Amino acid sequence: MASSQNTAPIASRRAHTRLTHGKTKEDPWFWLRHRDDSDVLDYLRAENSWTDQSTAHLENLRNILFHEIRSRVKESDQSVPVPKGSWEYRVKTGEGLQYPLHVRQRRGNPESEEVLLDENKAAEGADYFAVGDLTVSPDHRFLAYTTDTEGDEEYDLTVIDLATREVIDSGIRQLSYGLVWANDCRTLFMVLTDTARRPNRIIRHVVGDLPSEDVTVFTEPDERFWAGVGGTRSERFVVIGSESKTSSEYWLLDADAPNDEPSLVEPRREGHEYRVCHQGDRLLILTNDDAVDFRLAETPLDALGSSNWQELIAHREGVRIEDVDAFETFTVVTERRHAVPVLRVLDHATNSEFEVEMDEPVFEAGPGANAEYETRVFRYGYTSMVTPPSTFEIDVDTQKRRLLKQQAVLGDTDLTAYKSQRTWSKSADGVEVPVSIVWRPDTVTWPAPTLLYGYGAYEVGIPASFSSARLSLLDRGVVFAIAHVRGGGELGRTWYEQGRLEHKQNTFTDFGSCRDHLVSEGWADADRVVARGGSAGGLLMGAMVNQRPDAFAGVIAEVPFVDNVNTMLDPTIPLTITEYDEWGDPNDRLTFELMSAYGPYENVAAADHPALLVTAGLNDPRVQYWEPAKWVAKLRSLSTSKRPILLRTELDSGHGGPSGRYDAWRDEAFILSFTLDTLNLAEHSETV
Repeated sequence: MASSQNTAPIASRRAHTRLTHGKTKEDPWFWLRHRDDSDVLDYLRAENSWTDQSTAHLENLRNILFHEIRSRVKESDQSVPVPKGSWEYRVKTGEGLQYPLHVRQRRGNPESEEVLLDENKAAEGADYFAVGDLTVSPDHRFLAYTTDTEGDEEYDLTVIDLATREVIDSGIRQLSYGLVWANDCRTLFMVLTDTARRPNRIIRHVVGDLPSEDVTVFTEPDERFWAGVGGTRSERFVVIGSESKTSSEYWLLDADAPNDEPSLVEPRREGHEYRVCHQGDRLLILTNDDAVDFRLAETPLDALGSSNWQELIAHREGVRIEDVDAFETFTVVTERRHAVPVLRVLDHATNSEFEVEMDEPVFEAGPGANAEYETRVFRYGYTSMVTPPSTFEIDVDTQKRRLLKQQAVLGDTDLTAYKSQRTWSKSADGVEVPVSIVWRPDTVTWPAPTLLYGYGAYEVGIPASFSSARLSLLDRGVVFAIAHVRGGGELGRTWYEQGRLEHKQNTFTDFGSCRDHLVSEGWADADRVVARGGSAGGLLMGAMVNQRPDAFAGVIAEVPFVDNVNTMLDPTIPLTITEYDEWGDPNDRLTFELMSAYGPYENVAAADHPALLVTAGLNDPRVQYWEPAKWVAKLRSLSTSKRPILLRTELDSGHGGPSGRYDAWRDEAFILSFTLDTLNLAEHSETV
């Protein structure tokens, strides 16, 4: 590796040849995956220094943007109290504190508040800190929570006696997400990971016992599947699940009898996905059996198998049933129709149903914190690109909504000054792709500098939601747009299927068509469009850099999955095998050729590349740090562009970047300053 104060780092080349299906491929930067090689850290630090040096002229703008982001936030705030039995639980933030406090009070008695967990104290001495799960025992006496201090998403357990504040259990490590109490208030169910960091084992642990005394309740041997554990809202069952990208299987365990064997609901079969929730004397089952966009069924608790399932809501193609929430006397079904969510309330007490009214044509909404089973009210969250996150409660009996809280946006911000709209682009094959747009009319000069965001994987829909930080762009005349490309879940399961495996190119073509649509319709200035995406959306960014380098002034690729072929060829890398159903298994020759045809790292070529800001996390278990590092090294070796190619690696964190909120705001200010600079707005932005 060579560098100087005046030139970007150049990663040295070391001979490495990949032989796959009889084809050889040179990979001279393969060595960057050897994290124990001191040259690797030296190179990453050199890249960080070069990024700092290359963006030093933006320091004042970064500080201004950070101040703007912070000034809009009510730093000392609290969530809406969530009732559970005789208590109400909530989360508080304090001015100057990086992390929240978890508190509770006696129901209706604010003066009885007590702190359950102060994350700031728990995080002392750690460069990174995150809570995975936090749960109070059914008798409200014990607090169990898990923490990660590396960013690698492997968690350690702590249990506290809330009556004495004594730590009564700790030391169980390598935990994944999922932590459930049995009703004896002494038994915990949790998830362990294997050597590839795959959640594969459910254990039963009695608080205070040695880990060696733990009992394995379930083991998942199939490396395509992830194991998980949860609890029903009724507190009747502990639910054990195992899912791949295309199949699922669930077991029920009586929460009153934690030592019993779990009962299988329905054996797995390829292509069948289902989920369960308990209600009274039945299970509700969300299933895709003969229903590409899912249907809802029920079955008695004493006859769980699919031969007993009776349909409640039939399948409607294009209307994706996403979620089911069961309460004692009503059920809430979350559907997505034409890229918009619908909350459908089925009232079993009156044998009637209704849909929750929403105030805007394009928005995002979904179930909120509903801890109690015996209730006649339902909480849900609501937001849009011009409406801050809001918590509503609806009375099932009267159908009246009540706003409990809306995220404050401080300062002189006038939210009525911003406008949003949904438009539709047409992709190369004639398919219409939704695009969500937000802007501030009194600052925009048309066509406008534009930031276009995309993801397009895992059936994850990118919500048309509010961002307080984004206002700093809108106030400077930037248009922000989301391309809801295929591979996401905005338009049902078929929308997802058309953007995965052999159809992955549709994701990239859709994104390019959204950019072109914004330009042709007069929204975006063709010479001032920046693209942004992260993780699987970073793969989309990598494909755009290769396939459409002239279409974007800049590209921001956060923890990008850009070395997909090499990663998917290596089953020793965490999560690889479980990802075969999403990306394909390149050990198959045809799949290898399909993946190689679009792989960002595979297809870097000499070109006039856009300005690039690429991020990585050294401890990232989802996208290994060397993927963006290798990609940047290869880009820099071939690019004919004079625009910057920058890599910034967080050396103390993982996939999500910095863990503290102030650090996260500074990180966002850094990205926004790069965006404004790339759009030629930096010089004028400091006076806005």
